[in-house]
Parts: sequence; structure tokens; C-alpha cells
Amino acid sequence: MHNLSLNILGSEWFIIAFVAIVLFFGSKRLPELSKKLGKAVGEYNKAKTMVQNELQNVTKSYNINVQGPVQIERQKLEMIAKSLGVDFLNKSDDELRNIIASTMGTTNSDHENPE
Repeated sequence: MHNLSLNILGSEWFIIAFVAIVLFFGSKRLPELSKKLGKAVGEYNKAKTMVQNELQNVTKSYNINVQGPVQIERQKLEMIAKSLGVDFLNKSDDELRNIIASTMGTTNSDHENPE
């Protein structure tokens, strides 16, 4: 049995892709395509930054500060309750959810029965 596959490494694919682009679009349109691609990447980065800033502004209003990953649901509830100034000791998970929801201005029924 003969192996007829091409043994092309990763960097060689860039050369092949570049040659294909030049052949497909022509060398005169490459600068125009580069500008359009640069503008698209710039718009994407601008939109990403705007969304990140909006999320930071929203989370600042609730004063929730998460330093690392939270492993279990109870830790999440305790962290949120602590940031809202709610006493979480001797309370069940359901009680904490209801207290947090009422403190933040929503109820569990709003999330369970959307209209």
C-alpha cells in the first residue's frame, strides 16, 4: 500500500493559502482586501471592548466581585448574598435564591414563567 497523502506542515499551508488568494483575487486587489480586513478586525475589537465595558458597569452596580472560578452552586449563592449584604447562614439554597431575587428586584416566578 502506498501513502498518497501530502505531508504539508502548518507553515506551508500559509504559503499555499497566500498563493491561492493572489491567484483568486489578483495582486492589484490585495491592498484593498487588506484594508477591508483591517477595518473589520478593528470594528470587532471596538465592539468587543464596548461590550466588556458595559458588562463591567453593570456588575459594578451590584458590587459583585468574583476573584476566581466558583466550584459549586452554594458558593455562588453565598458570594452573591455576601455582596448584597444578605445573611446567608442557616438558610437553604432555595431561601437564598428567593432573598437574592427579591433584593435584586426579581422573583423566581419571573424566570420560571416568562410571558
